[in-house]
Amino acid sequence: DVAVTGVQTCALPIFQQMAYSRIFQELAGIDGALAVTLGAHQSIGYKAVLLFGSDEQKRRWLPKLASGEWVACYCLTEPGSGSDAASIKTKATLSTDGKYYTLTGNKLWITNGGIANFMTVFAKVDTIDRKTGEKAEKVTCFGLEMPSDGVSVGPPEHKLGIRASWTNAIHFDNVRIPVENVIGGAGQGFKVAMGVLNHGRMGLGA
Repeated sequence: DVAVTGVQTCALPIFQQMAYSRIFQELAGIDGALAVTLGAHQSIGYKAVLLFGSDEQKRRWLPKLASGEWVACYCLTEPGSGSDAASIKTKATLSTDGKYYTLTGNKLWITNGGIANFMTVFAKVDTIDRKTGEKAEKVTCFGLEMPSDGVSVGPPEHKLGIRASWTNAIHFDNVRIPVENVIGGAGQGFKVAMGVLNHGRMGLGA
């Protein structure tokens, strides 16, 4: 593992991290909005799939994401929670047949939100502790292909800078997500979110 600011990240070779940072340094020197758009796509947008996705999820999503055919965004921030994954309010409820989750909630300041074909979305789900049998709400990570029924995207935010980068609010209203789209396991979303953000800080710093 590569230690970043004292926090362990998921394993990626150090030479990949260094090369990635160098590339982003060059991109930022050309155009800040371009660097932010690509960073939101690659540093965090589909990083959960790369780091925590199953082999099937990688085969299904990564080719289009890596080629640029799809643009990704990272849906964590909410009106009252910032990047604090533990305090999000968006909720996903498992169907009675166990085949899909129904997602409802709001996300804010989502870079690439207006142009995304793929969303990495974090929501609370009801889980049961295997040892104690107690119920608890825990964060879970989902991959969501766009367009999708029940997803509405707000207008681009008017910003002082990096105006060529899309930043939008996103509303989820009873959005159905197949259980196969859970990334990293139900209730494991906090670990996924922190792992992704640790990598994202490298790109942002560069």
